[in-house]
Amino acid sequence: MPKPTRRKATHLLSARELRGLAQLATQGTLGMTDIVEGMHQAVWSRLGLQGRREEEKTRSAGLTGLVYRSIRGSTRLLGRGVDQLLATWPADESQEAREPSPQRLALLAALNGVMGDHLAESGNPLALAMTVQNPDALSAAPTGHLLLLIHGLCMNDLQWRSENKAGQAHDHGEMLARSLGANRLYLRYNSGRHISENGRDLAQLLQQTVDAWPVPVTRITLVGHSMGGLVARSAVKLAQDQGLGWRERVHSLVCLGSPHQGAPMERAGHWVDLLLGSNRHSAPLARLGQLRSAGITDLRHGLVQDADWQGRDRFAAGHAPHRPMPLPEGIACYALAGTTAAKRSPMADRLLGDGLVPLRSALGEHEDPTQRLNFAPEARHIAYRTGHLQLLSSPAVSRQLLAWLAPSPGNSK
Repeated sequence: MPKPTRRKATHLLSARELRGLAQLATQGTLGMTDIVEGMHQAVWSRLGLQGRREEEKTRSAGLTGLVYRSIRGSTRLLGRGVDQLLATWPADESQEAREPSPQRLALLAALNGVMGDHLAESGNPLALAMTVQNPDALSAAPTGHLLLLIHGLCMNDLQWRSENKAGQAHDHGEMLARSLGANRLYLRYNSGRHISENGRDLAQLLQQTVDAWPVPVTRITLVGHSMGGLVARSAVKLAQDQGLGWRERVHSLVCLGSPHQGAPMERAGHWVDLLLGSNRHSAPLARLGQLRSAGITDLRHGLVQDADWQGRDRFAAGHAPHRPMPLPEGIACYALAGTTAAKRSPMADRLLGDGLVPLRSALGEHEDPTQRLNFAPEARHIAYRTGHLQLLSSPAVSRQLLAWLAPSPGNSK
């Protein structure tokens, strides 16, 4: 019997991806036309030349309006023509079946993180589907212990493997699978969608994975980096609400640098939106900031449930209150936070963190006791002089993961 081979990676864009890029180019041109026309109208209003009708406050009239309408019409016509041409382009099945190269997948993952909600809603072929990757399918015997690793915003499953400061390649999944006697699986998903939407899909996908696993699954360990930790929490809650069987098999949940209480970077972006929108001349530019995905805006306050965002304008001013969601019962939950500082201090905790996520947010701390995540003292760890991405390759982080998940008899907690 011939030995199965792994799918080869390819750098080439498929016809589907070319079609997706063409759709993005069309939508981008139309969006930029709207912004330019909006600024044009803002200048006219300053000179007292703006039309009186409501639609003329954002759309130009006369010859100027004809020019903008012509640009839009030509763009749509060209876009439809290119889309129809690429839709009939014969697909190369061998190319479609290949894995994207790490560089190409990194680009797709970043694009999905920034505007993945738009890609999914518009049916763009560039939108990543949620899949479980099993790199050891051809080499490792199946066990009853599944280890699922979930990447963060704008990232992908291949980026769990990275180089540490010593230049050595490291993968927490590979290390933990070997130590735990588990099968490692990696989630690949569109990180630009709402966290709760990805949580819902993961809940169903994990049930399908457990049902189809060759041997009975008795134990599940979840490890999430950054947004991945929030997706894991959301999936566990939804699985519990829906009575899915895999929920009772989850033994441990580890969050690495997850912004449970939000991230200041997104709050800064929200502040810029409000600042631009407050001035009628710069208001058209606020649309650029509002291109960022639902996944990104969820990180402003760490929203993990549908009720946190449904029926609300995610770009509106003010704090968006969200329902508390405590840590799941019956699961050993761990929080590992990074900080670029050498030691804790009020300023370092609030301003530095790991460069993206504040220390207190990664540890689940909050001034409001109802919003606080009560990780046990022994289930909290701080990695000093460690940045957000270094959490994926730090030897100190590896040692702590082993201490929690595979404690030696003399070091069991």
